[in-house]
Amino acid sequence: MGKKIGRSTVKFGSPVCISNAASIVGPKEGEGPLSEYFDKILGDELVGQGSWEQAESKIVNDTVNLLLQKSGLSTKDIDYVFAGDLLNQTAGSTFGFRGIDINYFGIYGACSSFGEGLGLGAMVIDGGFANRVIVSASSHFGSAEKQFRLPMEAGSQRPPTSSWTVTGDGCALLDKGGHGPFITSVTTGRIIDMGIKDQNNMGAAMAPAASDTIYTHLKDLGVTADYYDLIITGDLGYIGIELLIKLLGEKGIGINKKISDCGIKIFDRDKQDTHNGGSGCACSAVTFSGYLFELLKGKSLNKILLVPTGALLSPTSVLQNETIPSIAHAVAIENL
Repeated sequence: MGKKIGRSTVKFGSPVCISNAASIVGPKEGEGPLSEYFDKILGDELVGQGSWEQAESKIVNDTVNLLLQKSGLSTKDIDYVFAGDLLNQTAGSTFGFRGIDINYFGIYGACSSFGEGLGLGAMVIDGGFANRVIVSASSHFGSAEKQFRLPMEAGSQRPPTSSWTVTGDGCALLDKGGHGPFITSVTTGRIIDMGIKDQNNMGAAMAPAASDTIYTHLKDLGVTADYYDLIITGDLGYIGIELLIKLLGEKGIGINKKISDCGIKIFDRDKQDTHNGGSGCACSAVTFSGYLFELLKGKSLNKILLVPTGALLSPTSVLQNETIPSIAHAVAIENL
C-alpha cells in the first residue's frame, strides 16, 4: 500500500537523514542552560540593524550561511528551503533569504513551523523530488512583542502565564544520504480549538493540539510512549506540559517520565524571569538544531519524538475576540 499509516502519519520507506544543523541565538538565550550547544550567541538583539524585524532577517541569513559553511556546501547543492517565522507574510524569512540563491517555500505554522518544515522537507526527499533540503524557523522577542502584544517601549507588564519569545534561528539540513539521525515518520496535526482566548496563555491553548497529535502518532504506528527516549514539545512551557500530561492521562497514555518541552529547556525560569518558559518559532528550532541534534549525534538519545506546537492567532483575530486555534506536528527522529 502507500506510505500513509493510519489517520495522519507518513512512515518513510527510506528514512531521511538530518546531516547537519546550525543555530544562532540572542543574548538571553545564551545565558540559559543550553548555551554551550549553540553555534553562535549574539552580543545584542539588534545585530547592527535598524529594527527588530531587520535583525531577525539578518539572523536568518547568517544562520543559513553558517549551515552551508559547516556542511561544506554551496547554494547550488540545495534543492529547496522551507522557512517560517511569526511575522506577517513571513517577512523574517523572506527578507532573510533574499539574495540567497535557493528555491524557496515560505511556510506558516506559528511556533510549529519547524515541525511543519521538517515534515514537508522529508516528504519531498522521500518522494524523489529533492536530494537536499534546508529547514529554517526563526523568531525575535522584539518583533513578536511589537506584532502580537505591545512594543517593548510601552513597558507593559507580562502576566505569569506568558511565555518569552526566543530570539534566534535554527536550520537543519535534510539529506537523501548520510549516517543519521533520520526522520522515520511524521504525523501531521489537525487544527484544535478549545475556545481559549487569552493570548498570554499559549501553553493552555496549544496543549490540546499536542495531546491530539501525540495520541494519533502513537495509535497510527501502534507503539507506546516507551518506544521513545524522549517526547519533547515545542513551547507549551510549564503550564502547557502539566495540562498535556493530564489530557493524555485521560486517554490512558502515561508520558510523565518521557515528556519535556523546548520552552522549559532553553531558559532558567527562576534566574531569567521567563514565567511559563520559552516560545516562538525559534524555540523548537534552536533547541533541536543545537541541543537535541548534538545528543542524537553523540548517541545519548537514539529515538525522540519532536512535537513543535503553534497557536494560530493573529493580531486581527485577537482584536475581534476570536478564539485561538492551535496545531502540533510530530516528527520521529531516530538513530538507525
